[in-house]
Amino acid sequence: MEYINLGLSGLRVPKFVYGVLTFSGTNGFEAIGSAVGAEARRLIDVAMEAGVNAFDTANLYSFGGSEKVLGEALAGRRHEALIFTKAGFPMSKAPNDRGASRGHLLAQCEKSLKRLNTDYIDLYFTHLWDGATPVEETVDAMGTLIRDGKIRYWGVSNYSGWSLTKTVMAARAAGLPQPVSQQIYYTAEGREAEYELLPAGADLGVSAMIWSPLGQGMLTGKVGRDKKAPTGTRQGTKGWSEPWIFDQERLYRVIDTLTEVAKEQNASVAQVALAWVKDRPNIGPIVIGARNEKQLRDNLAAEPMHLTPEQSERIESIARPAPIYPYWHRAMHAVERAAPAEVGYLLGHRKTLGTEGNVFG
Repeated sequence: MEYINLGLSGLRVPKFVYGVLTFSGTNGFEAIGSAVGAEARRLIDVAMEAGVNAFDTANLYSFGGSEKVLGEALAGRRHEALIFTKAGFPMSKAPNDRGASRGHLLAQCEKSLKRLNTDYIDLYFTHLWDGATPVEETVDAMGTLIRDGKIRYWGVSNYSGWSLTKTVMAARAAGLPQPVSQQIYYTAEGREAEYELLPAGADLGVSAMIWSPLGQGMLTGKVGRDKKAPTGTRQGTKGWSEPWIFDQERLYRVIDTLTEVAKEQNASVAQVALAWVKDRPNIGPIVIGARNEKQLRDNLAAEPMHLTPEQSERIESIARPAPIYPYWHRAMHAVERAAPAEVGYLLGHRKTLGTEGNVFG
């Protein structure tokens, strides 16, 4: 297992992180997974045997159930593990029981520590941008938690490019620790993060940790033009709204291409989808999930895989984001002056535009 530094920090994390959203499966999360007790401990064993010592959860997952099961599964070996969790989504109907305010973050951190049966959290995320709370308050709250030893590092999740930058700049201006990671959605089909989030994170020293690289089950090989998602899964459950797919035919083209490459690699569709994401520019750790040991082992097998340049290009081109402004303009005229963090994406836009360089010479 490859280990990498997380953002501008000394924290070394595995390239694959085990996301335990599938633990507990209660309080509205029944379709995702229901690992508890001995089964959860076995999954942790398999992950650790493969070199995965980092586990990602959130207070939202099964409304605390996932954290509790993870804490129980790590009993006696907490010192061997890294625990990542998050706060920000509403936890009740109370007006202050949500967001990234000082009151909410500090209170939820205490509850997460208790459920996880630990004295500290290695990486604590704000689960979503809170535009109703001054960013300086959020930054100060995270600084307090770090100073008090409740958390070691902090990150953000589901932010936009400008809110990420605003947060980092606010932390730097106050002389407080900046976020070391952003947890974002990115797949072979869902590529919007290439516009701002991936290059901004790389430039600011905020490592991109990818959640749901298999599109919440869309890119596992179980869904396709003539295949409906199995019942009992997220995509086979009525009312599950994620991910948003704005072009169904585009999704099927991605699935078709992943399936072709999987046959060439003698691998599963899920393995190819994971291998493609992990080797993309500016990508840090990848959060993999699994309902059972078979799925976990299949996903873990993608870590040492590398696609050929031709295979990677074939997958990349099928769902390349449209060069919306200012990217078409930069692709035409500014690739030679591009920052290292953005150049790869601009070259892709240039291919879409069919221009080889500055049209003004």
